[in-house]
Amino acid sequence: MDASPIWLSLKLAAVTTALLLLIGLPLAYWLSKGRSVWRVIIEAIVTLPLVLPPSVLGFYLLIAFSPQRGFGKWLNEHLDIQLVFSFPGLVLASVIYSLPFMVGPIKSALQQLPSSLAQASYTLGKSEWETFMKILLPNIKASVLTAVVMTFAHTIGEFGVVLMIGGNIPGQTKVASIAIYDAVESMDYATANTYSLLLVVFTFVIVTAVFLLNRNKAKSPLE
Repeated sequence: MDASPIWLSLKLAAVTTALLLLIGLPLAYWLSKGRSVWRVIIEAIVTLPLVLPPSVLGFYLLIAFSPQRGFGKWLNEHLDIQLVFSFPGLVLASVIYSLPFMVGPIKSALQQLPSSLAQASYTLGKSEWETFMKILLPNIKASVLTAVVMTFAHTIGEFGVVLMIGGNIPGQTKVASIAIYDAVESMDYATANTYSLLLVVFTFVIVTAVFLLNRNKAKSPLE
């Protein structure tokens, strides 16, 4: 069995999760602060990957990133960057596709915090940024951890979007889900089973670890 698809999937998930943590925290905070028309529109856009078929999203990303037209053509001509059939393209597609898994849990947790926490911080002279980083964020650590793990696990399991954008280039865009598909297509069920089993075990371990960690944090000191 070629281990490179597994390592490439882990690399893609790690890079995507790190980028989404940087993007998702301020975006979730902004979305949690009200229900203006713009916030509703942005939240709907963020949520779209949850309801759209991956092939639909992958198709439009393929068109957008194509070096023959639009944004992809501009990147290729002016910056010599090609996103289609490349690892950077996989990362960008994965960031878009997994965005709701990072933003959703954090936004919900922020909305459940009592408003008195932020108000007390403002009264003490703290800025909005200091309040978010030093007061609000520490109170939703469990939700942030859950969002990180769910984003990582979701990216590991991507298929339709990564196939449309990255294709099947060994060592560059052939992630584990594509390797499983290839093995099944060639009726190599033993290899497909090995890849699948590794992903199942890995995902089960990290998700279970997070649930156990959150469970221990939720216990009162008297338990």
